[in-house]
Amino acid sequence: DLKPAMGTLAHAPPSPLRPRKGTMAGFKSYFPTAALYTPSTAMGMFNNKAAAPASSPAAAAAGFTHPAAGFMAPSGQEYGIDYFLKGALAGGICCSVTHGALTPVDVVKTRMQLDPAKYTGMVSGFNKVIAEEGAGALLTGLAPTAFGYFVQGWFKFGGVEYFKVQASQNLTPQQTWDNRNSIYLGSSAVAEFIADIFLCPLESTRIRLVSNPAYATGMLPAMSKMVSEEGLIGAFYSGFAPILAKQVPYTMTKFAVQGIAAEKIYGSLGKTSVQMSSGENISVSLASGVVAGVAAAIVSHPADTLLSKINKAGAGGSGGMVSRLGNIAAETGMWKLCTQGLAARCVMIGTLTAGQFGIFDIVMNAVGASKFHFHDPSKPH
Repeated sequence: DLKPAMGTLAHAPPSPLRPRKGTMAGFKSYFPTAALYTPSTAMGMFNNKAAAPASSPAAAAAGFTHPAAGFMAPSGQEYGIDYFLKGALAGGICCSVTHGALTPVDVVKTRMQLDPAKYTGMVSGFNKVIAEEGAGALLTGLAPTAFGYFVQGWFKFGGVEYFKVQASQNLTPQQTWDNRNSIYLGSSAVAEFIADIFLCPLESTRIRLVSNPAYATGMLPAMSKMVSEEGLIGAFYSGFAPILAKQVPYTMTKFAVQGIAAEKIYGSLGKTSVQMSSGENISVSLASGVVAGVAAAIVSHPADTLLSKINKAGAGGSGGMVSRLGNIAAETGMWKLCTQGLAARCVMIGTLTAGQFGIFDIVMNAVGASKFHFHDPSKPH
């Protein structure tokens, strides 16, 4: 939709940099639809541009199509490294703030998963924790939560923005629009996998502190003690498989459903994101975030329950990770894996996801970044 005139080459064939079926300047597809991609000749265009001098400045300004045409901010700003860094910063802030603020809810939810006989409900769980351990116990694990999810949010939101823009630049605007859901799913899966490598040690520490508040006095002492007792991999990555099983489907659902929900909301209003104010766009992000959060919570809940249980000392026996996970699943039962603490988690994740998308938009606006949106090229922007 946005194709700024930047110059052309007189008598030259149509620019190979125009978005087409090929990849852009050497970028390969991140997705399996190989038929959509063909080798790019973009670099050849740069190498040979001196051989076709422009006949006049006016001709030079008439038709050059930038390789990012169709994938630029409404302001005309290209999506470069500064945009991805701003997206990563906004993602880190939104995840750290929301997860940190919901630490009390997460403490009770984790206790309900680990000891359902004692913690039978959210309200009664809050009351029992406060009565037995004091109100401060509701903030157990705050440090690893806030720091861990800042790191995770940096890679997750920043990665999603990076991968979806790069994937979009490999396609024509129409192909990008037609494949937007696949781009959401693929971008979020890759970004989440990378983010979880950094999140897993901190999430393991958080769960250890929540399940046993007397284990250590804080995040760093707990991490040091866990490594000395179980080794680096055993302490921090015994839950890597379940955290992937939890986080990857969760993130794929979160971004895909939020994108679809936002699209439906904009459609019902008869406007695009460009035609709405920043406040209106934030409202759409909040509303679509609630829908996405509840859907993501349901999809990822069984793995979340397994993750909470396997990080409890001694859970699942003394075998390897797969053996322990199998023992926990057999002991718990599939129904309880899917439902234990689900209502509390839907409330938590619905609120958290809405807050994340809202804060992400606020921070992006504050740092002067115009958020990337998919757009139907057949409709006015």
